[in-house]
Amino acid sequence: MNASLFQSAAEQHLPAALGLLRRLVAINSFTANAAGVDEVARVTAAAFEPLGFEAELVPCVTPGTGHHLFLTRRGQGGDPIVLVTHSDTVFPPEEEKQNNFKWDERPEEGRIYGPGTVDNKGGTALIWLILHMLRDVAPDVFERTHWIVAANAAEEITGDDFGRVTSSRCGGKARAVLVFEGGPVDAQGWHIVTSRKGRSTWRLSAEGRAAHAGSKHHEGINAIDALARVLPDIAALTNAALDRTVNIGLVQGGTVVNRVPHEALAEWECRASDPAPLQQADDFFASLSGTAANGAKLRAECTGHTDAWPGGANSASLFHLWREAAAMMNLTALSVPRGGLSDANHLWRLAPTLDGLGPYGNNAHCSERTADGSKLPEYVEPASFVPKAVMNALALVKLAQGDGGS
Repeated sequence: MNASLFQSAAEQHLPAALGLLRRLVAINSFTANAAGVDEVARVTAAAFEPLGFEAELVPCVTPGTGHHLFLTRRGQGGDPIVLVTHSDTVFPPEEEKQNNFKWDERPEEGRIYGPGTVDNKGGTALIWLILHMLRDVAPDVFERTHWIVAANAAEEITGDDFGRVTSSRCGGKARAVLVFEGGPVDAQGWHIVTSRKGRSTWRLSAEGRAAHAGSKHHEGINAIDALARVLPDIAALTNAALDRTVNIGLVQGGTVVNRVPHEALAEWECRASDPAPLQQADDFFASLSGTAANGAKLRAECTGHTDAWPGGANSASLFHLWREAAAMMNLTALSVPRGGLSDANHLWRLAPTLDGLGPYGNNAHCSERTADGSKLPEYVEPASFVPKAVMNALALVKLAQGDGGS
């Protein structure tokens, strides 16, 4: 394989890839904006159609959301290589308007600002670029490979139906799952994500008894006080040695200060790389249901669970192809864990999986810009597209030729 041929192809198609990115960024696709998410899917499908991909839209089960998009090119059949992205963003239309957050190309900074530029419309554009490169430089690989481009309609709310639908489109098995979330690069090299933490989310409600805080204080049961007694024990389950974190993110209760509060609520999340420490914490959280020391009734409820993607030997074998591809370019690829969730958490059982294969950018989920530069909105660095596309293309050729990934 000649890396310079892929380099030339990437440079040739880059303007069109950035043009696609600009069209996608111009469409508000906040997860709850179903029409916008579906418009992104329509534009994406039209862009991939000349490459021979057939489009299928599948409703997301979460009410008020758009359709998942599946683009398929069957080639000579066999297990597919699944290229994963998502159509939605976290920015409501009102927020984009308020912060004047839109496509903003600043060559002097080497950045393009805008909603979804790196998370994850930039990933979609990079997939498009890679497939054009393969068609031009490695047509045998492009033509014979069974490709599926899978775009989640609601990745930002971490639902799991996309994983089930994707699995059904693959017949429960794939050759590789490649997730094109943004991929950092630093002085050590280009980061490729090979594992992600799991997460559980919890709600603890306290039911007390209202009373006048002045004349009948002794008759009341303070729901806030009941929560306050247990929240330190919840937070204390953060444990660096176990790579486990607990974040109490919401506490609310009461109405006015002259009334003993009869109800209160707390919500938190717990993350861990390994299932056992997460389960240990979940067992403790579940045990909180019952009667508090002050007589309030406590009810603990698990509101969500996402399994960890543990990585392991299969991901390591697949990563080896990307490390070799980077070396062909005189670059370094690094295998890194990541604490955040992605579609990899739901898809890794299908096949060896890698993540962080998208372009480099920063400040995902931020739309604010301050005059002093202390806050900057989401951006992507267009200069990262060509090297990341070449690295991915070289590795995909090795994968398609059976050099690893199993």
